[in-house]
Amino acid sequence: MATSGLTPTDGWTTCDLGHRHWGRAGAAGLLVHRDGDEGPELLLQHRALWSHHGGTWGTPGGALHLGESPEQGALREVEEELGLPAAALVLGARSVDDHGGWAYTTVLARPAGPLDPSRLQLDGESTGVAWVPLAVLHQVTLHPGLAASLDRLRPLLSQAAA
Repeated sequence: MATSGLTPTDGWTTCDLGHRHWGRAGAAGLLVHRDGDEGPELLLQHRALWSHHGGTWGTPGGALHLGESPEQGALREVEEELGLPAAALVLGARSVDDHGGWAYTTVLARPAGPLDPSRLQLDGESTGVAWVPLAVLHQVTLHPGLAASLDRLRPLLSQAAA
């Protein structure tokens, strides 16, 4: 969600499956990943309790603005929520979770250099950010959207590591 005030696309909508989603024009998030000693590691944010699905770990993301591509929206959101600039990232593949009338696009990205989560500047939507090994995701409470997308994202992460 934008921190500088609401835009015309900020707001709740209902998809063809009957689910409520934030982002009238859809939404996007950035899945930053790197190669770790035990396999892929994901940079996840711990969502503030007041936020939608608060207390879960997920990707920074939110509502797309009018005319904004999923990549543009994901990069804007990661800068707003984590203070991570686009220049610090290299974009990769994307995965679309289409619900009919509403979609969430996960854009994969790698850090362009070392990325220390403790140096990121979090806005009020996050209470923390950390590298979480893919192998131990079952040990944290994931945002339901990320959890539901893992089967689609794992092959993309594998391809990116090759």
